[in-house]
Amino acid sequence: MSDNNAVKKQASGDEAALLPPVDVIEDASGITLYADLPGVPKDKLHLQVEADTLTIEGEIDLEMPAGMEASHAEVNLPRYRRVFTLSKELDANKVGAEFSQGVLKLTIPKAEHAQPRKVEVKIL
Repeated sequence: MSDNNAVKKQASGDEAALLPPVDVIEDASGITLYADLPGVPKDKLHLQVEADTLTIEGEIDLEMPAGMEASHAEVNLPRYRRVFTLSKELDANKVGAEFSQGVLKLTIPKAEHAQPRKVEVKIL
């Protein structure tokens, strides 16, 4: 799996977006990806798998209290976006997703042809 989105602005003209921090853990059964998306409600989180491309997008929903204005803001872009290329060893049709307290957990199993398998030895 590789990260295709190393810049904030896409060549296609999409608006600028924050790159959410992502941890990827691989084991024999596949990968688990954790993306930190603070301030994104579930209804503004969008996941898409097309061919071998995984896209994570989320719109931040942080409202300032009435009558207040930020004197310093480190997060000034209203959305997250991250794009990954999935390995042919992964089964993109079986992506599982969970979202809790601003953390997205994706599980992507290895395709059957990439799973370890036991080879039986026959005695002749």
